[in-house]
Amino acid sequence: MKVAALRIPPLLLAIGLALSPLAGAAEDPAVAQLTQRLMAIQANPDASELAAYERLQAQQAIAALANAKRRDLDQARYLADRRVEIAETSVRAALAKREVATLERTRSDLLIEASRRDAQRARQESERLRVQAQIQAEESERLRLAAETEALARQDAETALTSVAGKQTARLSAAQQNAAKLAREEAELVSGNKLPGSKFDSRGEVFTFAGDAFASGKGALSGGAKGQAKALAEYLNIGKKGRVRIEAYDAAAGVGQQRAEALRDALVGAGVSASRLQVSGKKAAATKARSAEVIIAP
Repeated sequence: MKVAALRIPPLLLAIGLALSPLAGAAEDPAVAQLTQRLMAIQANPDASELAAYERLQAQQAIAALANAKRRDLDQARYLADRRVEIAETSVRAALAKREVATLERTRSDLLIEASRRDAQRARQESERLRVQAQIQAEESERLRLAAETEALARQDAETALTSVAGKQTARLSAAQQNAAKLAREEAELVSGNKLPGSKFDSRGEVFTFAGDAFASGKGALSGGAKGQAKALAEYLNIGKKGRVRIEAYDAAAGVGQQRAEALRDALVGAGVSASRLQVSGKKAAATKARSAEVIIAP
């Protein structure tokens, strides 16, 4: 990671230039030793721009030591040593903080990438099972037609059909729900927001925005609901390609439609194609648990 070079203030530069001859001429060897410690910080390309204020204070303390009278030497030496130590500690702390930030970014990138890979594998497995289910259904149909000439054979074939189709449907449903779970996790990681609560029913996958998604009697989304809409848009763009119906509720005339349109605009603004979205406002009282629903067709 490249770090922009820090501009050294003119005062800092002037003190640094003046310090070398003073150190050379000083009787106290501590001047040279402390100056060397500061120069070691400046020579390190990773630390040369850090703790500029603390290094300036240290340079000023060394300069004061070089010019101190004999009776003040002990105090000046102690102060200069502490100032240099503070500068070194500040540099080490800044370097450690920079390293922690780099590690956090790397960790976040790795988590997102791992989630994407898991979601991709789940989608591939879901597609493989779907094709397998289709092939199995076609083969079962062929067996059923071939067994129509004999009642007992037909009964056995139909029993086998029911068993195979039920198991395959259950596996396909489990794979689809697992893919949806991984896609939800990826959407929340990428967007940095939580999805609204969801369930599967006869209509498809239904996401429910709670009553606090809108102010009472208003059509605009709250701040929290905007974050949920951003996460939902990410989810829709990851793997859900079907049509989406938005239904919103309020007892006041027209407010339900306004809420549905506000939610649609938030999804479109986050990258969802407007052609996929249908909106419907309902003149019905919103509840604490539900003020709008986003229904993804199966």
